[in-house]
Amino acid sequence: MENVLVSCLTRMLSKDKQLYEHSMRVGNMAKQIAPYLDFDDQQTRKFVIGCCIHDVGKMLLPDDILNKSAPLNEEEWKVMRLHPLLGTQLILREGMLDQDIVDIVRFHHERWDGQGYPFGISGDKIPPMARMCSIMDAFDSMISDRPYRQGMSIQEAREELWRHIGTQFDLLYVERFLHLPEDLSSALGQ
Repeated sequence: MENVLVSCLTRMLSKDKQLYEHSMRVGNMAKQIAPYLDFDDQQTRKFVIGCCIHDVGKMLLPDDILNKSAPLNEEEWKVMRLHPLLGTQLILREGMLDQDIVDIVRFHHERWDGQGYPFGISGDKIPPMARMCSIMDAFDSMISDRPYRQGMSIQEAREELWRHIGTQFDLLYVERFLHLPEDLSSALGQ
């Protein structure tokens, strides 16, 4: 598992520093949150690795889409929505055999209401680790500056997560994320 992690992170860093930094922040959140999800050491290890490489498929996207300084148009979004499948294929080729990690990469953009991608699955059909990764992925994306928009405040991002319970996100995991101890919650937004 670790050799796939190192390979993917090294390639991400050489392709796109912003993608690498986002992936590392989501992985760090996973490490901080795992004890509050009652994960054992093995589950924590898988969760952190999966969250670190959740967006690895973006490395295979065209640079003009990945680095666009304006919102994507519909055609570009069609290409962007391929990254969970591309990432899954990449890590399987690299030798990733752990199903929990593969599921995080494959399903982290599925939504609780079934309106996500790439498969449009919903609710409990989405693996739990992928459901939690999607919350941290969204949170980090919301608070991060992009070339075409300024990041939200931590409070605004927390409110946005709350608004999307039952549509984009699982209530259980949003509640766990939003009810972390104050010092940990603040540290995750740094």
